[in-house]
Amino acid sequence: MLRWVTALGLSALWWWAVLRLALAPGAGVLEGAVAAGGWGLSLLPVHCVPRARAMRQARRGRAAPTRAWRPRRSGGGSGPS
Repeated sequence: MLRWVTALGLSALWWWAVLRLALAPGAGVLEGAVAAGGWGLSLLPVHCVPRARAMRQARRGRAAPTRAWRPRRSGGGSGPS
């Protein structure tokens, strides 16, 4: 319950900042910081779980863990421009 109340409160604060930036001529740095911070938080990968938990879920057949691709290296040197 506390998580929902906190999320609702922070969402209301973010919307207040965004609407004030869009509609009020006197909006300032505080509103901009709140709006930018909320937008930045939306980019976090909240769907990620620790590797141990992912492996447990995979063993139970619920989800398959994925791996990030490693960057491939070429033969070295740069090609013609």
